[in-house]
Amino acid sequence: MESLSDTLWDVVISGTGISQSLLALALSRSGKNVLHVDKNDYYGGSEAALSLQEVEAWVVVVNNRLSSSPFQDAQLTISSNSDRSSVQSENSPKLGFSRAYSLSLSSQLIYTRSNLLPAFVSSKVYRQLEFLAVGSWWVYNDEGISGSEVEDCTTNTNGKLQRIPGGREDVFADKSIDLKSKRSLMKFLKLAVDVEAYTPILEEWGNKPFPEFLASYFGIPPRLQSPLMALTLSPNTPTNTLTSYALPKIHRHLTSIGIFGPGFGSVIPKWGGISEIAQVACRASAVGGGVYVLNKGIECISPPAEFSVSPREGEERGQLKIRLQGGEEITTRSVVGTHYDLNSQPQTTSPSLNLQVTRSITIVSSPLSALFSHTIEGAPPPAGAVVVFSSGSLKSASTAPAQETPAVYFIIHSSDTGECPDGQCVIYASVNLHDADSIASKLLDSAVQTFLQSVQEDPATIILWSLRYTQNHPSPDSHINDDVLTSNSTSLPNNVIQLPSLSNSLAIEDSVLEHVKLAWEKIVGSETEGGFMMFEDREGIGGEEDDAEET
Repeated sequence: MESLSDTLWDVVISGTGISQSLLALALSRSGKNVLHVDKNDYYGGSEAALSLQEVEAWVVVVNNRLSSSPFQDAQLTISSNSDRSSVQSENSPKLGFSRAYSLSLSSQLIYTRSNLLPAFVSSKVYRQLEFLAVGSWWVYNDEGISGSEVEDCTTNTNGKLQRIPGGREDVFADKSIDLKSKRSLMKFLKLAVDVEAYTPILEEWGNKPFPEFLASYFGIPPRLQSPLMALTLSPNTPTNTLTSYALPKIHRHLTSIGIFGPGFGSVIPKWGGISEIAQVACRASAVGGGVYVLNKGIECISPPAEFSVSPREGEERGQLKIRLQGGEEITTRSVVGTHYDLNSQPQTTSPSLNLQVTRSITIVSSPLSALFSHTIEGAPPPAGAVVVFSSGSLKSASTAPAQETPAVYFIIHSSDTGECPDGQCVIYASVNLHDADSIASKLLDSAVQTFLQSVQEDPATIILWSLRYTQNHPSPDSHINDDVLTSNSTSLPNNVIQLPSLSNSLAIEDSVLEHVKLAWEKIVGSETEGGFMMFEDREGIGGEEDDAEET
């Protein structure tokens, strides 16, 4: 078998995040010789899903800046009540064993209208993926506005959780909304599902705040704007959320409902979220001839003449020499990775990664059954729920005015996802704030405590384990063009392709696959006859051979 250094690679891909993994899959079926490396000893990169023990090791790496990473300021808290080594009664809530958990570092949902789902079908990788429904969306209100409250739960003194209507039928059936407001909401929802109808309106209202549009154009009162703001998944405050951003997001939400079944419009992959997609793509790429090496990232990229090894006779112009961790030197025609995978030096900032999100992962000792109940006959059992704490609803968390803090978002996964043991849930929380002044931490802590007070179960729900950290994300203003894929470093050649990291959105954007396709086209050019992510059946994909490899 040839060593890595004895092979001329068409492309070396650094990092096993979803973008790199999908690109590796696409290139492996386009006749390209692909080497896929990762500095970590696990798949998934920034979207990895980790066990409890792996999280402990990850926290050390992040806080000691041992490698280039978008993460920083990781804090791990294990409840004394849940310590697996402590003496407890048999029925006391406690953590399971380490590998009973698969916790996603960047939890995101996928709308059923996403361009990813057709790509999974055309590439045949859908056979190794299982998607679960995100069945209900909730908003926390401290004023008791209209909506259906969580069944059998106790409303705390500050407010309540209320289900967000899934469409015009839900609004019409809600008896707590007055007739005038109901008519206004129905008019808005009718407009939001019709792109041709709202596109001309954006010429006048697109650059104005979304709440102003709702109030002035439709007469929707402030107490009914929170559920609509929640559906935008906006990381910004209401006054900084423009109508041009909000309307397309609500359109995506509403028109996704019912595509694959009643009662839901978004899904989450089982067994670790987005990380599971990356791993399946990597396995399929390996069947197509891709070579994978973990624990070996890129240390240095330079033209052959700058390397200690003399250029080989007949070497093509423009080939790159790469030194991997451990000193091994290889030759390739192209290199692809994100900013953090192409830079070996520890760092947490980048000119193109200028948004910081504070996140937390919380394991609780309850199935939170009220959030995962069936709402529509024939709907699949939901395994995910979204809870939104509107801007200003967590008044006790900060002295800042309501409009100065963005919403806090939860994506809650039940044990059906395979991410935690039966009888527990995982709460993925995020807020679009850096935690330098602790406001973000206070908001997240307040949101979790308020949530647990609002959904009380018997026995009482306790926090078993929690992790909080900050993550850098690219600006949402990135356009889909070749410039996005150009390395920011003037010292690197133009055949070094830099893929953007995932955005801070709670839902994966279509730009992820579009960037992957752009990178694929730059590498493949006009050489291939097949289409992008359009594969014929191959032995070992979705069959018994592949199942045997996985076990």
